[in-house]
Formats: sequence, C-alpha cells, structure tokens
Amino acid sequence: MNLPLTISAVIFDMDGLMLDTEPLYKIAWQRAAAECGHPISEDLYSTLIGRSRAEGERILAEAFGRAFSVEAFKGACARCEASAFAENLPAVKPGLESLLAYLDARGLSTAVATSTERSIAEAQLQGLGLWSRFHAVATGDEVINGKPAPDLFLLAAQRLGIEPARCLVLEDSEPGILAAHRAGMRVYCVPDINQPSGEIVALADGVFGSLHEVQSALARPQ
Repeated sequence: MNLPLTISAVIFDMDGLMLDTEPLYKIAWQRAAAECGHPISEDLYSTLIGRSRAEGERILAEAFGRAFSVEAFKGACARCEASAFAENLPAVKPGLESLLAYLDARGLSTAVATSTERSIAEAQLQGLGLWSRFHAVATGDEVINGKPAPDLFLLAAQRLGIEPARCLVLEDSEPGILAAHRAGMRVYCVPDINQPSGEIVALADGVFGSLHEVQSALARPQ
C-alpha cells in the first residue's frame, strides 16, 4: 500500500492520534462534571471523543437536562484541565516523528486539523516542538461546524492550497473519520480509546494499530 500518487498532503488529527491527550481530557471532564453534580459515565464520555468543546457541552446539556449549567461546567473544566495537564504532560504517540520525517523526505505537505481550540493546540504543539513541523493548522474554534462535519478538514486543505481529493487524513475517532469522508478525502483510521464500528471501518481506506504501521504500509512496495 504505497502512498497513492494522487496524494499531495497528509492531514493529522491531534488528540488521540498524535498526542496521548484523551486520558487527560477524560480525567478533567469527569472531575469537572462531578464537581457540578453530574458525573459522566463511561458510555456518555465515549460520545464526546473527537467532538469540539462546544459540541461536547451540548451533548452534556442534552444528557443532563435543565439542571446542568454549561457556564458552571466551563469554569470547573478550565480548572480541572489546567490541573490535569500540569500533573501529566501529554506523550507523543509512538511513530509520529518517524512518519513526519518520512513524509518530509517525500516533499508532502502536512497539516493538523483538531477540534481543540487554537490557543490550546498551539501551546501543546509548541511545547512538544511540533508546531513548526506542519505547514498549516486548523482548529475547532475556527469553523462553525465541528466534526463529523467536513469543515475542519476543508479549512486545513484550503490553508495548504491543496484540493481535498489530494489529501490523506489520519484519524482515530469516528466523528473524525466521518468528517474526512464527507470532505472527499482518503482517510486512515488509527484507533485510540474507542474502536470504530463496522460502518466506520467501511468508510476508511485502511485501519492501523499505530503510526509505525501507517508508515510501514505507505513504504511497502506495491
């Protein structure tokens, strides 16, 4: 499975795909919700993965009803996230550095398309020395509709100046895979916390256990 000749860019999701941040967000959101008197179950949290912050808050408000204060949760969440990320810096996913070097050597453009807000995404990528490795970044607060809508990936392609059909997306979440598919892009799935359903697997052009496996597949002679 060599990289198709029609592909000119690779677009990376951030949380769960490049950085092992999902466990930290899970700790923070569950702590914040519990402080507000609305504990988040494992099943409910699984529906938040891959969503923008606004969409996640909407899901919680719908689940908990009128007794749930979004504003109170936002305040608690800001404190809990700051604490969680201060206690544990997110780890870079195995294989990321090697894959980026592989793509650079082949002259391909790279971008990040993340549901995370730009200020947070930039701080994390800068802190880990990854910000300068990408030609463009698109974040959740820069589009009206978050994943699974295609807007975020289309913005990344626009900033790269590359047609969507010439982009390959690397994603871990079901909303992200749906978004990439709806954007008219190829998409490889590298699952993190949630395993994709059969329906989602059918939309992906490949499913891999790690970024190492993605690189091996792209480098394999046809």
